[in-house]
Amino acid sequence: MNIVITGGAGFIGSHLAEKCILEGHNVTILDNFSTGKIDNLATFTDKVSIHTMDISDFSALLDVTRDADAIVHLAAVASVQASVEEPQLTHKSNMDGTINLLEAARINHISTFVFASSAAVYGNTQQLPVSEQTAPAPLTPYAVDKLASEYYIQFYRRQHGLNTAIFRFFNVYGPRQDPSSPYSGVISILIDRALQQKEFTLFGTGKQSRDFIYVKDLVDILYQATSATNNPPVPINAGNGEQTSLLELIAAINTLSGHELCVEKVQSRPGDIEHSCADISALKEYFHFSPQWDIRQGLQKTLEWHHA
Repeated sequence: MNIVITGGAGFIGSHLAEKCILEGHNVTILDNFSTGKIDNLATFTDKVSIHTMDISDFSALLDVTRDADAIVHLAAVASVQASVEEPQLTHKSNMDGTINLLEAARINHISTFVFASSAAVYGNTQQLPVSEQTAPAPLTPYAVDKLASEYYIQFYRRQHGLNTAIFRFFNVYGPRQDPSSPYSGVISILIDRALQQKEFTLFGTGKQSRDFIYVKDLVDILYQATSATNNPPVPINAGNGEQTSLLELIAAINTLSGHELCVEKVQSRPGDIEHSCADISALKEYFHFSPQWDIRQGLQKTLEWHHA
């Protein structure tokens, strides 16, 4: 297969590219390198086609996707805070870029389109675990763009027969997640602060919880969807199905790293969600998913990468 991965030089995209190459596929990476890194591709740079470009460039998209069998759309401005502060800029990437890719898929007769949505579409729901039947209630421009993208993708499925898969990512973590990035996940930041013995700023009480999924578990799901001929027509939660509080994370990282984090507590940020946990029944049903990495194992592997 010829697989195009947008955001392929990023944290998740580089792991997926590596998986696809190992499975014998041809991989084309599209990335504007605003957050993606060529270092993430260092072990297989000679085995992929890399295009430095933005998904807002429609004519370039048409050209580079011409021979593709599948598109995995991971590129986004992934910061909730950035979407609050600069909604027009993030909309250009997170909404307009998705439509450009869908049109490229239609025009170039690309059969499969896999999309990285977000659990942020659920908002601050009190229903836990969160199932796909929970009514969306996006709180930020980032979440609104993700939900609108889902609706566009479902339209292209109905109207043009595109084989689509939509995954609502919960909190992904693992090696290659850059702690210096303003878009980075809390685990990579916690580990970095612990190893460098720097202060960590904790927004809120620390009792807020998340569902953390290790990147290799997520990549296995994405790869299945890329290879499947008839993906489910509805969005699917992509999580681990377990809650972990930030205080529990801090305690685990302190133990595994051998360093005691210095924590400064400040007020919660606007738009931050208090608790999140995925109901992964549909993920198990459609993709036979069973997490291979629990939080402690994933933290250990991530720590090893930071030490390397």
